[in-house]
Amino acid sequence: QVQLVESGGGLVQPGGSLRLSCVASGIIFRLYVMDWYRQAPGNQRELVASISRNSNRNYGDSVKGRFTISRDNAKNTVYLQMSSLKIEDTAVYYCSVDLGLQRYWGQGTQVTVSS
Repeated sequence: QVQLVESGGGLVQPGGSLRLSCVASGIIFRLYVMDWYRQAPGNQRELVASISRNSNRNYGDSVKGRFTISRDNAKNTVYLQMSSLKIEDTAVYYCSVDLGLQRYWGQGTQVTVSS
C-alpha cells in the first residue's frame, strides 16, 4: 500500500532553517508529482510546494524565495528546505501524492517557529 513518512520537523527560531524529508513507498515514485502541504490551527490546509517528475517546481506565494522543494528518485524521497522561517510558518507539514483515483497523505510533521 502507499505510505508517505515525513520527518525533520521541530522547533526553530525565526530566521532559522529546517529540512523536511518524505519517504514514499508503494508507488513508482519517479512518475508522480509530489506535494508539500501545511495546516496551521484554525486554517485550511494549503499547498506549499510541488515538484513534477521532471523537477519542475511550483510554490505558494507565501514561501517563494524562502523554501525549496527537491526530490531524489533513487531514494524515493522528496525534500522541503525551509529558510528564513517566520512565526507564521508554524504548522503541521504534510507530504502528499495524487494518484488520480485517490490522494494520499503522510502523518505530518510539526514545524514550530518561535523565539
